Amino acid sequence: MSFYSTRGGACVTASQAILWGLAKDGGLYVPSMFPQLSKEQVFSFCDISYQKTAERILRGFLEDYSIPEIHDAVQAAYSSENFDDPAIVPLKQLDNRVHVMELFHGPTLAFKDIALKLLPYLVRLAAQKNEERREISIMVATSGDTGKAALEGFRDVEGTSCTVFYPFEGVSDMQRLQMVTTEGSNTHVIGVKGNFDDAQTGVKKLFSSPEFHEQMNAMGKLPTSANSINFGRLVPQVVYYFTTYAQLVCHGKIRMGQPLNFVVPTGNFGDILAGYYAKRMGLPVGRLICASNRNNVLSDFFSDGVYYTHRTFFKTMSPSMDILISSNLERLLYESAGRDAKVVSAWMQSLRESGSYSIGAQRLNALQQEFSAGFADDLATSEEIRRVYEHFGYLMDPHTAVASRVQREYHAQTGDFSHTVVLATANPYKFAADVLAALKGRQAVEGLDAFACAEKLQEVTGVPIPKQIKALKTMQVRHQTVCEIDEMRETMIKELSK
Repeated sequence: MSFYSTRGGACVTASQAILWGLAKDGGLYVPSMFPQLSKEQVFSFCDISYQKTAERILRGFLEDYSIPEIHDAVQAAYSSENFDDPAIVPLKQLDNRVHVMELFHGPTLAFKDIALKLLPYLVRLAAQKNEERREISIMVATSGDTGKAALEGFRDVEGTSCTVFYPFEGVSDMQRLQMVTTEGSNTHVIGVKGNFDDAQTGVKKLFSSPEFHEQMNAMGKLPTSANSINFGRLVPQVVYYFTTYAQLVCHGKIRMGQPLNFVVPTGNFGDILAGYYAKRMGLPVGRLICASNRNNVLSDFFSDGVYYTHRTFFKTMSPSMDILISSNLERLLYESAGRDAKVVSAWMQSLRESGSYSIGAQRLNALQQEFSAGFADDLATSEEIRRVYEHFGYLMDPHTAVASRVQREYHAQTGDFSHTVVLATANPYKFAADVLAALKGRQAVEGLDAFACAEKLQEVTGVPIPKQIKALKTMQVRHQTVCEIDEMRETMIKELSK
């Protein structure tokens, strides 16, 4: 299968798309087609493991990887050493029609582990297939969770390095500690004095800079991305939509072929785009419901078809969604435009020059047949954390609570009684202070650090603190570099030269 750039001017193999991350024209790589799976094939996933389902789906996209290569990579990535639940992505039931898909059972307690435990294997194989001898230099902008997952995935992987840029004051205490305590001789963590959009824009500028590529080449390094702009990050996320559907069929909750709604908390649009790809492959998806926090640029877009970034940026209790420029939306736009790269390029140029673009009423109407959207501010998010815990005894992190709240509002507004899955993207202990405050009031966290909040949250709920969180308390801070937005290039080069 070939891969094209959303802005034209590229036709590459799967391994090249994964190795290079971003197309030279600044576009994102997309598959030339969507492999089709019949209802019988989807039903067959009921009887096999997560790993075997992943192999089956990945083979459809990664055609220049051999079946044994995909098998070995999947088995290594989704081992019991990496994930604490044999289902990898277990389901929890809230009521007769709502389930929660738990994506946080990996080493960094966030959904990014699903892709980033696999990506290093795909990248190393891609380098071999394309006879790439340079060091693969991973560059990541993170809004909180991708950074640690990438660092863990590539830590001490031979022939690679991993540099993470994060908004210095825009992540939770636990997210920051997870990153800055990372060990490994090839890991680098840099705080950026700005928000996630600043960090992400900075990384994209580096990728598009010939001078930067020349400088990296002189150092014997090939820059590539582990953000969800890399197709190797996106395709593993398609898998859990299929496994979740199959689980519900297997347990008699839905019948084969019955549409299933998914509610996804998202800022960069990769996680929900994976659901759209699954639908294009034949999965019986009903509505894909996009859940935003107060930075509701996506919910506004699905309402009026205008993407507008000249708005106030809010720091919220769901920081991984504090994003105004959703990179993966470009892949959906490519499909919406009938795969016309010129139209997408014009929209992206308009976004750069004026901070907005409009897709028009006809295309908006087509998207609204498949997507719904809503948002929840911090007050609504806190209320939802408390409501779900009091009604169901289930503890949610703020991002998942945003999705849960949007799901309830969607149901009330539409009367859609379809079975629904809420994607739970992080363990609540990564945001212990905000979760505790939601349950017991803001006064309950006054004077407490992140670890004291975690201990009190465990005392209040009985939900055990994950070992990964406990370990952070005694780990040494190894990365303390901070830079201005316009110093990212120089700072990264300096870090890699140490």
